[in-house]
Amino acid sequence: MKQTWIFALTIITSIPVFAQNTTTEEPKKLMEVNINRISRQREIRRLDSVSGTYIFSGKKSEVIDLTNKDVGLAEKYGRQVFSKIPGIFVYDMDGTGNQTNISTRGLDPHRGWEFNIRKDGILTNSDMYGYPASHYNIPLEAVERIELVRGTGSLQYGGQFGGMLNYVSKKPDSSQLSFQSVNTVGSYGLLSTFNSLSGTKGKFKYYAWFNKKASSGYRKNSDSKYGAQNISLFYEFTPNLEFKAEWTRSDYVTHLAGQLTDQMFKDDPRSSTRSRNYYNPDINVPSITLDWKAGENTQLKFTSSAVIGARNSVLFDKLVNVVDAIDPVNLQYANRQVDVDHFNSYTSELRLLHSYRFLGQISNLTAGIQYMNNDLHRQQLGKGTTGADFDLSLVTPGWGRDMHLKTSNVALFAENRWVVSPKFSVNAGLRVEAGETNMTGVINNYPTEDIPNTIKHEYPLFGAGAQYELNKTMNLYAGWSQAYRPVIFKDIVPGSIFEIVDKKLKDAKGYNLEGGFRGNWKFLNWDVSYFQLQYNNRLGTVSQTDGDNQETIYRTNIGDSKTRGVEIFIQAAFPLGKMTSLSLFTATAYMDAQYQKASIRDANAKSTVSVDGNKVESVPEWTSRNGATLKIKHNSLSILHSYTAKSFADALNAVMPNATGSVGIVPSYNLFDMNASIAMTGYLRIGLNVGNVFDKEYFTKRPQFYPGPGIWPSDGRMYSTSVSLSL
Repeated sequence: MKQTWIFALTIITSIPVFAQNTTTEEPKKLMEVNINRISRQREIRRLDSVSGTYIFSGKKSEVIDLTNKDVGLAEKYGRQVFSKIPGIFVYDMDGTGNQTNISTRGLDPHRGWEFNIRKDGILTNSDMYGYPASHYNIPLEAVERIELVRGTGSLQYGGQFGGMLNYVSKKPDSSQLSFQSVNTVGSYGLLSTFNSLSGTKGKFKYYAWFNKKASSGYRKNSDSKYGAQNISLFYEFTPNLEFKAEWTRSDYVTHLAGQLTDQMFKDDPRSSTRSRNYYNPDINVPSITLDWKAGENTQLKFTSSAVIGARNSVLFDKLVNVVDAIDPVNLQYANRQVDVDHFNSYTSELRLLHSYRFLGQISNLTAGIQYMNNDLHRQQLGKGTTGADFDLSLVTPGWGRDMHLKTSNVALFAENRWVVSPKFSVNAGLRVEAGETNMTGVINNYPTEDIPNTIKHEYPLFGAGAQYELNKTMNLYAGWSQAYRPVIFKDIVPGSIFEIVDKKLKDAKGYNLEGGFRGNWKFLNWDVSYFQLQYNNRLGTVSQTDGDNQETIYRTNIGDSKTRGVEIFIQAAFPLGKMTSLSLFTATAYMDAQYQKASIRDANAKSTVSVDGNKVESVPEWTSRNGATLKIKHNSLSILHSYTAKSFADALNAVMPNATGSVGIVPSYNLFDMNASIAMTGYLRIGLNVGNVFDKEYFTKRPQFYPGPGIWPSDGRMYSTSVSLSL
């Protein structure tokens, strides 16, 4: 990693050389503009064919403009934020807004770990090869827009099946000093304050913010406290050369109320089975960026960043039917389990975009290199206190598992867009991964010689795409791209002394295939597409017997899965007057996700069972969000209806729930939300939000592992009011 930072330092110290050729221009006076008609409602759009150092032509993409969207920013409800992106599955584990749990196309929604997640192009996944979840959490009050690129664009940024999710921050104000404050109060003790300063003075720009939020929670023992800070400094050496240094951080402590059985949920979804369980990610993301337009047709971008921090938890980690009660003998609770993941992930990336003339048209080439050096230090099964507060201290020194997962990986990538004619372009891309992950450490009561595990990441990924412009506002697009998901720490580490892990675990590999028709015509805006996602080498468990005829659980690659479906977005906007408009939309998706050539362990039968043809868990066949927005001058009212069909909780497709609630059907549900925005003055705006208007009692998933197998109820009706002041 030293070499990476030396390279970064070399680039920075060379900036004065690059900056010698400077030019100055006379300031221009802009003409005054009077707005006498409301603009068309366009809080959702598509990425340009070429943007920055990326090529998005021929790929399915969405851009959510949060500055024009009615949404509860502090609550961060996924169904509201991503309402106009068809196929987004939202895992509503709680209403704190502290984490985004979403997926697309039949993938796992746990903390978005099937996505390449970025903030302003900087990677925020905690460890791509150890724990790819994104524990960093940016407040939406700081975000201008959210960019989502589906899997066929993955060659340019990573191999993730889900695609790239990029949170783009608001830009520094053009004045020397501007201030914004967004303050929210709501149900269940919600209090949130977001405050920012930004400005420009000469060649220097800055943007700094902090956010504090607290909630007592919908359920008993579900309170949380959240904090986040950011400072971004920009310096423009020349109009073509800009340097950015940034530090951003988030942390929160959430009280985990515990999972419920089906009967408990039916009796009281707000009840709690745990009062001493806590979860706490504390993440820092420092970064530097150098953006250089090296010539009229060439752009270079260098970034070097890190994810440094910890994922902490202290839990009475038992099934729901094991009561956490005071022992009548010693008059104390049982000792809790303490787990700590220490993240030390470093990424450097150099990207190039070059435009050139081909067949009389301007074509584009993007290429680059990415280097990762990560060390995930996992300390688990620590013996914690018998207390009830958030306390990570150990009463007995040492850990049941004390391990390192170290990864070094280099990726080379290139993609070319040939513009064959003014209407037709084709893409071809390649990404080559070359690296190795090594696991070392100690697991109590597990043979030391069985612990070392080395996994190589050496393979090419290919992709191709095309786009045909029917006219300036409509196009057809299609693409195919390979993807992969590395074997992560939880796959390698044995869950018990009875579990054996395959030493030759394979990374999951497969592809995304998609094609669609999108565009705008008069009052209509649409994107309709078909997709197919092949996911090979899924991880799971197989039952077997050892030489002594004793049953063991063998963790290995169990088989494949395929998801096919259709994603439909249609929006119609109708002007009702000079300053009044109405828009209606639907974002609907159908998904058919099935296992192929797969077998898993049946815990009840204690044998291996084929699941070929079974539905993939947590993949509802239908998701549909439909809404209307009425705008009058600078005021608006939005109504959203969200429908999610039933789904299975496990690969065996169990219908009836078990005693712990960890398997069984996840019922379908309908939800309604209302959001309003009122402009009091040019500086003051009030937001009114009602989530789950009809107080629906529902849950979205039965997790099989963290935060505990069983039912985790989602929030009931929730009110909030926010006041935004901009000066």
